[in-house]
Amino acid sequence: MNGILPLWKPKGMTSHDCVFKLRKILKTKKVGHTGTLDPDVTGVLPICIGRATKIAEYLTEAGKAYEGEVTLGFSTTTEDASGEKVEEKTIGESISRERILEVLKSLTGKIEQTPPMFSAVKVNGKKLYEYARAGIEVERPTREVTIYDITLLDDRTEFIGDTISFRFRVKCSKGTYIRTLAVMMGEKLGLPAHMSDLTRIESAGFKLEDCFTFAEVEAFMETGHTDDFLLPLERGLFHLPKFKISDKVAKKVLNGAVLEQTGDVAVDKGEPFVMVDPSDKAIAIYQVHPTKEGLIKPVKVFAQEL
Repeated sequence: MNGILPLWKPKGMTSHDCVFKLRKILKTKKVGHTGTLDPDVTGVLPICIGRATKIAEYLTEAGKAYEGEVTLGFSTTTEDASGEKVEEKTIGESISRERILEVLKSLTGKIEQTPPMFSAVKVNGKKLYEYARAGIEVERPTREVTIYDITLLDDRTEFIGDTISFRFRVKCSKGTYIRTLAVMMGEKLGLPAHMSDLTRIESAGFKLEDCFTFAEVEAFMETGHTDDFLLPLERGLFHLPKFKISDKVAKKVLNGAVLEQTGDVAVDKGEPFVMVDPSDKAIAIYQVHPTKEGLIKPVKVFAQEL
C-alpha cells in the first residue's frame, strides 16, 4: 500500500494519534504525517503511506491555508483556547472594521514570529512544550515566515463587547504559528488575545474537499477499495519543477547516476526538482550538484519501488 491519504483530522487528536490509528486501520507500520497539527485544530492533514513516506518532507515544505478565529480581551498560556488565562483587559471602546483591516494588512508579507512555549520547536534538543510543562522558561528562536494573504471573514463595520471575536482566512508559508499570529493581531490593537478556533483548509495542495474521514477510510478498507482514498505520489510533488526525461536517461536516474546539467534544467543550487519519465511518472528527485559545476545529483530515487 503506497500513496498519499488526505485525512480530515478531527478535534482532540494529535497528528501522532492520527498516524497511530491509521496504522491499525491500514494494517501497516509505514505511515507518516506531514506536519504537526495541535489537538484543538481540525482540517487537512496529508498522510504518507508506504514508500510515499520518502516525500513527506516535500509536502511539509509546501504552503498552507487556515480559517481561524481570534478573541480579543484575554490571552492564554498556550495562545489558544486550551490554555489558562494569563492577562485580561476589558475592551472599553468599539473597534472599527478599518482598524482591523489595517492590522491584517500590516501582518501580510514577511514577518518575524517567536514560537509559543507550548510548541514542538526544539531548543537544546528538547521540545519547548517539555520546558513549559516543567515550568521552565527558555529563550526561543525568532523565525521569519511569510503571510501571503489575510482575509477578514466578518462583515461587521464596528466590533463591540467585553471580548471581541472575529474570523479570518490566512495563506502562509511553512513554520507559521497561527496562534502567535492571533496574539500579534491583539498586540497591534493594544489588547491581549488568543486563537479561539482554527481549521486548516489547505496543505500541500490538498483541500477540505479532497479529505477522507477515519470512518470513510475504514469503509474503503472493508471493501478493498484502497485506490479510492490513496492518491499517487505525484500529487505531493506538484509544487516542485518537473523535467521530463527519455527512457534511456530514466535508466541512469533509476541507478542514482550523477548527470550533466542540460539547458532544460534551470534551477538554483539546492532547489529540488522532479525527474519524470515519458509517462509522467515521477521517478526521482534531483538537485544541482553543490560542488561540481555543470552536474546534477539524486536526492531521492523511488520509481523502481513504486
